[in-house]
Amino acid sequence: MPESWRSRLARWGFNFFPTYRSTGAWITYIADDFREIRIRLPLGWRTRNNVGTMFGGSMYAAGDGVFMVMLIKALGPDYIVWDKSATVRFRKPARTTLYASFVLTSDDLEGIRAATAGGEAIERVHRIALVDRQSVVHAEIEWTIYIRRRDATPAARLDRTTNLITPQG
Repeated sequence: MPESWRSRLARWGFNFFPTYRSTGAWITYIADDFREIRIRLPLGWRTRNNVGTMFGGSMYAAGDGVFMVMLIKALGPDYIVWDKSATVRFRKPARTTLYASFVLTSDDLEGIRAATAGGEAIERVHRIALVDRQSVVHAEIEWTIYIRRRDATPAARLDRTTNLITPQG
């Protein structure tokens, strides 16, 4: 799916947002429906460690929050979505630019909507691999994402005018 002006502006916003920019990574593509995002992480002065390979923190930071933002955009304002935890498994030292593709399928979204329909909070694990141009895996990262319908709290709701939790009536 091609980028739209809306997704292109979002990509520019990500890339120039100081926190993401400091990772050294670049978002190279955002699908119009936010179901696919691609990143590029070059080996450079911001991402190189003291032994000349890619700093592990840069690998993690390059994708931090990406699945969360994708799910927020895809599910809409009726859902609460948070990164809960992450696991990084380093496979091979990186001495070149790395790439990753984050993808949400229709089945992923339908499964989330079905699992949260009764008001239950769920956790989903999403995985990516950071690979070089030859598709050699240098790191694998798993994000555990917390998801719940916003109106699903049976005993309380957030009163948006006072920011207090009040009993439902």
